[in-house]
Amino acid sequence: MELDHLAVCCARLDEGVAWVEATLGVTLQPGGQHARFGTHNRLLELGEGLYLEVIAPDPGAPVPLHPRWFGLDHAGAPRLGNWIARVEDLETALRDAPDGAGDALALSRGDLAWRIAVPPDGSLPYGGAYPTLIAWESGLHPSRRLPDAGVRLTALTVQHPEAVEVQGMLGALHDPRVSYHEGPLQLRAVFQTPTGEKVLQ
Repeated sequence: MELDHLAVCCARLDEGVAWVEATLGVTLQPGGQHARFGTHNRLLELGEGLYLEVIAPDPGAPVPLHPRWFGLDHAGAPRLGNWIARVEDLETALRDAPDGAGDALALSRGDLAWRIAVPPDGSLPYGGAYPTLIAWESGLHPSRRLPDAGVRLTALTVQHPEAVEVQGMLGALHDPRVSYHEGPLQLRAVFQTPTGEKVLQ
C-alpha cells in the first residue's frame, strides 16, 4: 500500500482550483471527467507516483442515479477531504480493510483503467481518516503525465477520535510522511513549494 494522491473536495471546481492555486502559489493542470459519478477535476504533480486533485460535481454532466463518490453530494467550501492509497490487488486489500471501505468498481478514461473502492452510499471510510483504495491497471500514472511544479508533500496528518484504531488498520502503509493523531476529524497536508512551506486542510 502506497500513498497515491490527495483530494481537495468542493462544490465548485473553479472555487477549489482558485483556493489551491492561491495557497500553493502554482497553477493546476487540466484533468478530466468521471462520467459514472458526474464529477470533474484538475491536477497537480507532487513527485513521481503522487499527485493532488481538486474534484467537484460537474454541472455539465448528467446527475448520476447513485451517490457521487468522495461524499461530493454534500460538498461545500474547498477542503482537503480525502486521501487515496494505491494497492496492487484491490480485492485482497478490501478483504483486510475495515467494514465500509467500499466495493471494487472498474473505471476507465482514455487509456487509463483502474479499480477503486467506493461505498454504495458515496461516503468516505471513517469520514476520510481511512484512505480510499485504488489499483491502477493500465496507462501511465497521472503523476507522470503532469509537469513538475516544484511542489512536494512533506507531511500528511490524519486526525480522528479513534486515531489509534484506524492507524492499526493500515499495517501495510509505511510512509514516514503520514501520521495519526487523536482529535476531531481533519486532514492536514504540508507542502514544500517554490515559495516556501504551505498547508492545505
